[in-house]
Amino acid sequence: MKHIIILGDGMADHPVAELGGLTPLETANKPSIDFLAREGRCGILETVPEGLMPGSETANLSVMGYDPKAVLRGRGVLEAASMGLAIEPNELVMRCNLICIDERGRLKNHSAGHISSTEAALIIQDLQKEFGSDKFSFHPGVSYRHVFIGKGLSDKILCYPPHDHLGKYADDLEIKSLSSEANETAHLLNKITHLSQEFLPNHPVNLERAEKGLDKANSIWLWSGGYKPQMWTYQEKWNLKGAVISAVDLINGIAVYAGLDVIKVPGATGLYNTNYEGKAQACLDALNNHDFVYLHVEAPDEAGHEGDVHLKIKTIEDLDSRLVYPLLNGIQEKNIEARVGILPDHPTPVETRAHTREPIPFAIWGTNIEKDSVECFSENACKKGGFGFLKGDQFIKLLLGRE
Repeated sequence: MKHIIILGDGMADHPVAELGGLTPLETANKPSIDFLAREGRCGILETVPEGLMPGSETANLSVMGYDPKAVLRGRGVLEAASMGLAIEPNELVMRCNLICIDERGRLKNHSAGHISSTEAALIIQDLQKEFGSDKFSFHPGVSYRHVFIGKGLSDKILCYPPHDHLGKYADDLEIKSLSSEANETAHLLNKITHLSQEFLPNHPVNLERAEKGLDKANSIWLWSGGYKPQMWTYQEKWNLKGAVISAVDLINGIAVYAGLDVIKVPGATGLYNTNYEGKAQACLDALNNHDFVYLHVEAPDEAGHEGDVHLKIKTIEDLDSRLVYPLLNGIQEKNIEARVGILPDHPTPVETRAHTREPIPFAIWGTNIEKDSVECFSENACKKGGFGFLKGDQFIKLLLGRE
């Protein structure tokens, strides 16, 4: 039997006044997603254990069956794995965003206006030339998402995810040490950030962006630092050959440590203009020689961070019509024996523009799944589902038939 997870990143939300107290999931026209809920079985899943921040790294690890308290060592080291970077035990790896700070010193956005990968690579390469050393280095990733590696640095620091603090003053969000051993690390990282803020505003890429009326990438933002993790693989634990389809380095990095193949889809961007159809076809193709596919779509999360409720509704409807519909058609046309799970990793409410830690709705449809009374897929509807409230690895065990 085949097993598929469709992950709509940040798809869950809160009631929105502009929508008459409904959520984007309750408002969107999504017949194929609703089919999975109506013909399958639903529930609510805790993806952010008590005491952890509601980051995508935490939530996606939970969905995949890992205990994030045991294996999570920061987001940066996962993204470094996706980029093929070899990490030594004494190296602290951090996510390095390119962000835009407004004229008043506040975080305008976490993405430098969704800067292109080509533009960002030029900036990161020049940051490495200007400030890189034998102790720390910058490595280009995708769009605004990059990696910083520091040798011999402490992970006992407090950092602030930029997407959760939009509109706040950058100076109030400096990295803080959590122990005396980390004082030097915090000082160094804040110094590097301030140097970037002096260097970047007049970078040729930023001058060209300003002429076009686009946001400048006028600062780096270092966060989610950690060391190399130790994780079991899907082959070791479940005896499954699996694959991940995502445009996001974080998810692909989890795949590397989980022993899952990373399938790249042309035109997959991590944004609202991603290649939904290409991802659906890649999933169908992967089922020819894989037992498990983790199909991740970032677009709803980005819309949530932008606070754009209508864009978020559109991303859900695109996910439904352009990915879920052709994928289900393909499964049924090929008579593939399969279980399909659909869920977000965490809520990204448009009214707060930041991740929250509430449990999320899920549905599982397919072979030997007994349907319940739920008629549509939403935060409230799934609370009445037959699976009830789950946590830990209960969801993945149900999907894989190991319950």
